[in-house]
Amino acid sequence: MRDVTLQTFLTLDGVMQAPGGPDEDDSDGFAHGGWSVPYWDELMGEVVAEALRAPFDLVLGRRTYDIFAAHWPHASEEEGAGLFNAATKYVASRSRPDLTWSNSVLLEADAADGVAALKEQDGPELQVHGSGDLIQTLLAHGLVDRFRLWVFPLVLGSGKRLFDAGTIPTGLRLVDSVTSTTGVMMGTYEPAGEVVTGSFALE
Repeated sequence: MRDVTLQTFLTLDGVMQAPGGPDEDDSDGFAHGGWSVPYWDELMGEVVAEALRAPFDLVLGRRTYDIFAAHWPHASEEEGAGLFNAATKYVASRSRPDLTWSNSVLLEADAADGVAALKEQDGPELQVHGSGDLIQTLLAHGLVDRFRLWVFPLVLGSGKRLFDAGTIPTGLRLVDSVTSTTGVMMGTYEPAGEVVTGSFALE
């Protein structure tokens, strides 16, 4: 069995759209692309390196795949290019794109069915970076085993959100956390069963 891990940057109000640059995803008139960049510090780089230390493969939506494929084949080993270039990239796309990046595989089936089948195989962790539309599908089908969420100290008010309509209500358990010098809270969560409710009302 293989675990699916989401690695996602998001704002305090849950927006995950275009954290890395103005041209990353400006759909629906989104004007705040690159919002995560000013918060980066040395500790965040160390946490990223630790998350990539164990073997992994990638599951990516088409837009994120194109962004990665334009960068990592030309990046240096010091930046971690070797890890991303060596990983198998499973790409969810409704079309039949020309996947030129090494070790890229098109998920032929419906995305949920394709990822469910990958989870049944032996192999390394399946990491999902970016890929907002694909994430909604994975959440709706209960296919996520771990959330690595980096919450940045800002609100944007609009943009694509990580937990959108269709998310299955689920309790989460915090298994690790650290905070950057710039106030970014980096937490790792795992599903903890159904949502449990209660009341503070006195009997």
